[in-house]
Amino acid sequence: MNRNTKIAIAVPLLLVVAAVGFIWPKHDRGPAPSAASLNMPIAQKVARGAYLAKAADCMACHTTRDGAAFAGGRALQTPFGNVISPNITSDKETGIGNWTPDDFWNALHNGKAKDGRLLYPAFPYTNYTAMTRDDSDAMYAYFQTIKPVKQASQPHTLRFPYNQQAMLAVWRALYFKPAVYAPDSSKSAEWNRGAYLVQGPGHCIACHSERNALGASDNSLSGGLIPVLGWYAPSLTSDREAGLGDWEVKDITDLLKTGVSQRATVFGPMAEVVRESLQHLSDEDARAMAVYLKSLPNESGKREPYERSKEPEAAAFLAAGEKIYRNQCMDCHGEKGEGIAPHYPPLNGNRALTMDEAVNPIRIVLNGGFAPGTAGNPRPYGMPPFGHALNDVEVAQVVSYLRGAWDNNAPPVESVMVNRLRNVPLE
Repeated sequence: MNRNTKIAIAVPLLLVVAAVGFIWPKHDRGPAPSAASLNMPIAQKVARGAYLAKAADCMACHTTRDGAAFAGGRALQTPFGNVISPNITSDKETGIGNWTPDDFWNALHNGKAKDGRLLYPAFPYTNYTAMTRDDSDAMYAYFQTIKPVKQASQPHTLRFPYNQQAMLAVWRALYFKPAVYAPDSSKSAEWNRGAYLVQGPGHCIACHSERNALGASDNSLSGGLIPVLGWYAPSLTSDREAGLGDWEVKDITDLLKTGVSQRATVFGPMAEVVRESLQHLSDEDARAMAVYLKSLPNESGKREPYERSKEPEAAAFLAAGEKIYRNQCMDCHGEKGEGIAPHYPPLNGNRALTMDEAVNPIRIVLNGGFAPGTAGNPRPYGMPPFGHALNDVEVAQVVSYLRGAWDNNAPPVESVMVNRLRNVPLE
């Protein structure tokens, strides 16, 4: 290889190295631990960390079904491949037993592992970065008490080029900047506490927001489809969906703490969040979240009237759906969809039925609707699945009827959508 050829190869490589070095994430030290945190008795710090680990729902991702708590191994499906959650028990070889408080903070705040690797945002450090250093240190203290489990973390199975650290560095340069939550001095302490919990440990944005082609959230709580789960996380800022501006604070608090309220019941992935995380919040923290969520700007609930087809086939389609409703649903939900709140949710005026995305009602008809068992609602009522009794066309008929019956006015759904959702795994 002659000198000119070597130069021709070396120059582009040096430019690539220089570019990667320029965009490679810089370390953000963030605030130092407070004196109160440094002097806190260890038992109190561990208890605080255990509470925060519940609020952050760490168990959900870092524990497999029937697996040891926090030993990792759960495959988090993404459009780019699977991210496998790591072992975060106190094992010194395969877990985080040899991590320091600085290492743990660096993971939550900067999205970096102890060895300097950039972490994938399936681990929601893009939200956890808002957490304070004191809360991070408390969580670290708690995880150091978790029984060590010797289980090596498995490698991710991401497609090229998403499995490249350089690609992740580019993503972070575009979409991530470490920043601890900054309280809004114009708001109350309760509002700020709720904002901190929603934006930080609660990482509500992770589901309730749209994502672009590279998986970056718009950070708006404006709702988003969760493709791999086959559910839609509704907008928290629109009265056409789950906007809470006209709710009472008590109803929002009840929903977060128990999974049911006079206004709604949670199903699907949100039921797991309530069961494993939100029900363990203090009454004060749940109310603070409710106060913050209620304060979010809400888009109008008004929509353009939907003009139904007057073709005989369309009328027959809805008539078939009404017949299914009367045979299968009316005993619980009432002749006019009035329901008996909170156990049998009203269907008339139910936003979950009339959202533009009809994913959730289809899933509930197919797979059933099961509110979580919680301390505040230990024996929840549930709706049985009808996927085994109704074919794709029949599910489309009854959901279409519900979306247009009584005061509801939303477009019908097609059987091809039902078929696609029928084949989405429940997990």
